[in-house]
Amino acid sequence: MAARDPGWSRFGADTHRYELASALPEAEIRAFEEAHGIDLPAEYRSFVAEVGNGPAGPGHGLMPLTVPRPEIGEGWAVDGEWQEDRLSGRLAEPFPLTEPLPGRIGPSACEVTRGTLMLAEDGCGIFVRLILNGPRKGEVWQLDPDWGGFVPVSPDFRTWYTEWLQSP
Repeated sequence: MAARDPGWSRFGADTHRYELASALPEAEIRAFEEAHGIDLPAEYRSFVAEVGNGPAGPGHGLMPLTVPRPEIGEGWAVDGEWQEDRLSGRLAEPFPLTEPLPGRIGPSACEVTRGTLMLAEDGCGIFVRLILNGPRKGEVWQLDPDWGGFVPVSPDFRTWYTEWLQSP
């Protein structure tokens, strides 16, 4: 992808530069799951174990699983979102929605994101999240609290990431 976009003109490319961090060791993934009381969806889990732990990916890039991104001091909203996900028990909480929630959500957005893991930021406070439990486990949803609500964008991580790889 980097060869097709040497000037990083594609959205987010100037942030992740099409670079992948090293894959995570199995012990580190297992420790994260145990610490948070979750089992990561298989497709995402295999990606961070076999391909890489971000950042090359949709939006401004795939967020790392176990450690903050190196640029955390730059004051991006994505960093606060990443930290909030790692609060004790938050990822293990039941995902509260059974159906999409279109339209304005506003400040209560944090209530509907329990049981989800933020994967990426699409800009302007729009976040892509992976559902971690319940009947929608493994689905990828987009949270746009000001306009678009919280709605599914992909049936699973692999499809979501592959669509990014294949898009122009």
